[in-house]
Amino acid sequence: MKLPLFLPALFFAFFMTFAYAAPEAQVKGFATSEEQSDPIARFASAPGEEAVGDLLLQAMSLIGVAYRFGGNSPASGLDCSGFIKYVFEKSLKVNLPRTAAEMARAGRAVERDELAAGDLVFFNTRGFRNSHAGIYLGGNKFIHAPRSGKNIEVSNMTGSYWVSRYNGARRVQRGQPVQLEAAAEHPVRSREAAAPVARATSKSKANSRNKVVAGKKSTAQKSSVKSRTSTRASAKSSKASSTKKQASAKKAPAKKTSSQKKSS
Repeated sequence: MKLPLFLPALFFAFFMTFAYAAPEAQVKGFATSEEQSDPIARFASAPGEEAVGDLLLQAMSLIGVAYRFGGNSPASGLDCSGFIKYVFEKSLKVNLPRTAAEMARAGRAVERDELAAGDLVFFNTRGFRNSHAGIYLGGNKFIHAPRSGKNIEVSNMTGSYWVSRYNGARRVQRGQPVQLEAAAEHPVRSREAAAPVARATSKSKANSRNKVVAGKKSTAQKSSVKSRTSTRASAKSSKASSTKKQASAKKAPAKKTSSQKKSS
């Protein structure tokens, strides 16, 4: 009798063990409402390939979005640094600086032959370093927001244009605060940061040109007035001289001829 009673008890204990373990497994496999609304969030702090994969998927999903200078969202358009900042915040919850020049100081430097998917690549497209940036995809390809009139696209870094303008790459440590290197003595400016300076310089040059033109016009006007005044004075002087000669001729008595002298 003892053996038959022992077997049901053992079976019951075995059943209860799995009964309590099953809900726990279901909880672990169940996606939260936050993960359902943003599936990338579950990999926000993961440093592995899944996080990089979501970063690249997020970036690729924006292909075709129009470039807009100073743009911060796909709805209104994105510029090169706005695009990168949006992708990193959305996929990895990493808050990067807003400008390309500041991004070039984030994370750590990476050699060209060490590039990996997700690294930031920088180029000189406006006459100064780190004026343009993109996200490396692998296989010498990178995705970026090129310029006004263009859309976000994938380009080949081996093209002569990009090879001659390549400035370097940076790797941001995922799951860690973004640390910026100390600025150089002569810090570079991104396209976004340099724009106000460029506009101010252009305005200053325009004002200088206007002043020069105004000065030339003023000088020409003064010269013209002086010339007209001189001409009028000369005409008046000539007229006065002529009038004086006529008056003198009228006052002078007529000289007697020799025959008139003899008869007198």
